[in-house]
Amino acid sequence: MDRMPNVKLSIVVPCYKAERYLPKCLSSLMGQTLQDIEVVAVNDGSPDRCLSILQEWQERYPQKIQIIDKQNEGMWHARWDGIGVARGEYIGFLDSDDYAEPNFAELMYTTAKESDADIVVCGFSRTDLDSGRILSQEMCEPRPGFSPIKEPGRILEINGAQWNKIFRASVLKNMHTLSVTPPVLEDLLFQLLVYLQIRGSITFVPKSLIHYMVHQGSIIKSVSEEQVDETFAAFVETRDLYEAAGTDIALLQAIDATAFLHIGISLNYRLSYTDCDLGRAVRRSKLFLDEYFPLWRDSPYICGRYARLHGPTYRRLLISSRMFRLGLMVPFLTTYRIVTDLAQFDIKW
Repeated sequence: MDRMPNVKLSIVVPCYKAERYLPKCLSSLMGQTLQDIEVVAVNDGSPDRCLSILQEWQERYPQKIQIIDKQNEGMWHARWDGIGVARGEYIGFLDSDDYAEPNFAELMYTTAKESDADIVVCGFSRTDLDSGRILSQEMCEPRPGFSPIKEPGRILEINGAQWNKIFRASVLKNMHTLSVTPPVLEDLLFQLLVYLQIRGSITFVPKSLIHYMVHQGSIIKSVSEEQVDETFAAFVETRDLYEAAGTDIALLQAIDATAFLHIGISLNYRLSYTDCDLGRAVRRSKLFLDEYFPLWRDSPYICGRYARLHGPTYRRLLISSRMFRLGLMVPFLTTYRIVTDLAQFDIKW
C-alpha cells in the first residue's frame, strides 16, 4: 500500500496485553492536528487481540499506520524494531495504554524545528486509569533549553521515560545498542545511549501533552536478583561506551550522578517492595557505584551550591545522597514507601 511520502514524525507504539487501552491510544494519535505523522505499531507477540485491533485501525488509516508483528522480546527490542522502520524526521514513543493530547505532535515537531533540537521534552499528567483523575503533573515548568555537552548536569532534571519526548531520527538510527538487554531501568539506559550520541540541544514544551495512565496495584513491579545482575551489567556496558568515546569529565560526572539517582535510589526503592534484604541491596549498590561510577561521590551536580542554583530536583538529590552516605537509606526508603502507598500513587522524590 502507498505510504505517506513525507513523514515529519514517527511514533512507535509497542503493544503487549493492551487490548483494553489500545483503541484510545490509537484514536489519540490518529486525531493529531499535525497530519504528516505515522504510527509504527509493534505487536510484541501479544496473546490478546492487539494484532487484530491494529489491523482494523490500519484498514481505516492505511497511509498512517504500519504494523510490525513479532515474537515477544520485551519493550527494549520492540522500540528498536520500531526505530528501524520509522521514516519520520523525528521519532517519538507512546505506550499502548497511554494517550496523547491532540496537539502533542504539532507542538513537539514545531518546537524541534524552530530550535533545531535533537530532543524535545514535554510535560505529562499521571492519570488514574479507573477514575480519570489527574494525580500529578511533571515537566510542566518553563525551563530553558540546553546542550548536554555545555551543561551536562542538567540531564539529571529530565525524567527517564521515552513517551514524553521526540528525538531526531538520525540520532536514534546511529546510536549504540547493548549486548545485555536491561530488564529494569531500560528507559533510563536508552536515554543514556541517546546522550552519548547527540551533539545538539534539548528543549522543552512546558505543557502536559501526554496522559501516563496509572494502574492501581501495578506501580511497583517486583525485581529479582537476576534482573539486578543484568541491569548492573547493562549499566557497566553503557559506562564503557562513554569511556571508549573519550567523553569529557564533566559529562562523565553527570552520568555517574545519574547512575546514583537511579541505582542508589530508584532501584532500591523498587527492591523495598520485595522480600529481599534491603540493607544488603543498598550496600551492594554502593559498592557497585563506587567501583563503576566512582565520580558520583564528588559530583559537582550533587552539592549544595548546584542545588541552590538549579532548584528542587537537585535539592532532593542532595538530601538523598546524604541519606545514602550516612547509611540511612533503608529507613529513608521505608518512610518514602509508606507515604507513597498512602497517597496511592508514585510521589516523585
